[in-house]
Amino acid sequence: MKEVSLTGIKPTGDLHIGNYFGAIKPALELAKTYDARYFIADYHGLNTMKDPAELNSTIRHVAAGWLAAGLDPEKVILYRQSSIPEVFELTIMLTAFTSKGLMNRAHAYKAAVQENAEKGGDVDAGINMGLFTYPILMAADIIIFDSDVVPVGKDQVQHIEMAQDIAQAVNANYGKPVLKIPRAGVQENTAVVPGLDGRKMSKSYGNTIPLFAPEKTLHKTIMRVVTNSQTVDEPKDPESSQIYLLYKLFATAEEQAALAARYRAGGMGWGEAKEELFRAANRDLAPMRERYDAIMADIPALDRILAQGAEKARPIAAATVKRFRKAAGID
Repeated sequence: MKEVSLTGIKPTGDLHIGNYFGAIKPALELAKTYDARYFIADYHGLNTMKDPAELNSTIRHVAAGWLAAGLDPEKVILYRQSSIPEVFELTIMLTAFTSKGLMNRAHAYKAAVQENAEKGGDVDAGINMGLFTYPILMAADIIIFDSDVVPVGKDQVQHIEMAQDIAQAVNANYGKPVLKIPRAGVQENTAVVPGLDGRKMSKSYGNTIPLFAPEKTLHKTIMRVVTNSQTVDEPKDPESSQIYLLYKLFATAEEQAALAARYRAGGMGWGEAKEELFRAANRDLAPMRERYDAIMADIPALDRILAQGAEKARPIAAATVKRFRKAAGID
């Protein structure tokens, strides 16, 4: 029997190529070796996204993006977090085994408190209980599906450690393995994708290349990649150029070697290098863009895919809650 992997997908707006190479592509690879489950974390999104139309739209855009990128709902389970009410029952049960001190140590909460303190105001200003208890809901997301491994970056390991602590507290109380203890699958080699300005690609920096932008928009965006003042004739170091680093994400090994040689030989300007990047990127992104546009053109079909995923997920979730209720004496 395959181990279970779980990937949470927070609805955070338009996807970009940093999301694809840094998170989506590695997560989809898990389906080759694990019983893979993916969920749209819409209740997590509610902590920061209060506009209903925006949240509703973003949920579907993100789901369509993962499907267009290659997620096969026939081979994995894809569902909306909000479609699994057992998650929220488990969350309440887990709060009874979670200390406030543990929540005080959560990175997101501590960062918000520190930011408020630096401003000299109330340290809890603008901090809602959704943010404070975020790790408990995340623990429920993970534990309810008997997850063996949760792929995360190094900065997210704390969430898995908290889920472990909470599940272990439950098991210790009842003297038996009521809940499965998950482990973090730290992704050491995921791509750090440079943005238009050379910093890590991030919406907060405004330096992204949209994943599903129309061809003309993609070309225009790539032409905005920041370069240095080297002239056409000067030899250039490919590994210090974000144009080349982006090109490597899309090009074959042979193409990479050929372009690197042109960089080092001189005689190629930055405009030509950007055109090479556009050709390689558009070659890979055009099929995904077409699939994405087709999915978004039929929202009822997309909603059916998510509903069918929830139908597969709920019996698994219900079994975990039933096991916990029985152990607690409330079943």
